[in-house]
Amino acid sequence: MVKSAIRKVSMAVLAPAMALGATVGLASAPASAAVWNSCDQWGSTSLDGYKLYNNVWGSGAGSQCAWANSGTNWGVWADHPNTGGIKSYANSTKTINKTIDSLGWLTSDYNVSVPSSGAYNTSYDIWDTDHDYEIMLWVNYNGAVGPIGGYEGNVSLGGHNWNVYKGTNGSNQVFSFLRTSDSNSGTVDVKPVLQWIAYTKGWMPGNEMIGDVQFGYEVTSSSGGLNFNTNNLTINGG
Repeated sequence: MVKSAIRKVSMAVLAPAMALGATVGLASAPASAAVWNSCDQWGSTSLDGYKLYNNVWGSGAGSQCAWANSGTNWGVWADHPNTGGIKSYANSTKTINKTIDSLGWLTSDYNVSVPSSGAYNTSYDIWDTDHDYEIMLWVNYNGAVGPIGGYEGNVSLGGHNWNVYKGTNGSNQVFSFLRTSDSNSGTVDVKPVLQWIAYTKGWMPGNEMIGDVQFGYEVTSSSGGLNFNTNNLTINGG
């Protein structure tokens, strides 16, 4: 399946089912009282240096609600129909604003609980400040989903082994790294991935400014309602 247009600018109209999210989705959140929740299409908040987005952006979407206990512990309940095309990318964002060649480090720890059904990927989505380049790191994925572009080979970087794909969505270049086996927890050293793209492959300049590092769930289908929980996430760069 080919990935749809850039999620930050898509303004797709939601199906009427979105209105049901306020009652159904919040009931699926953890029993402990969340400090933030939203069933709004573009619902967002800032917590502990992270910005959280519900971010329902694809056409034909259903209901989705996000919650957060903190910037590093949050989740989403999603009920999207069993149709093609990405419906949403609920995520937590940390802003870095450093060039690749000036980065001292850029690392992340993740721990998630994801469903065994549905079609989705759990991924980092890394952007330069001009949105010319998008780097995706898929740490797990399920169902009928796939990256943009053609297969470029296999590489071990940042503590993981990846299958690499390169393409464009019409707005920007997309470099997708798909972990060769699913992982629900681990540490990713992002800096070597960026250096490999810039210096080994020459696909982007070394002085490109890395803006946002996002982590979340790109959901294509989750019929009946599924929970995606971020038990812990930290992103650190300097």
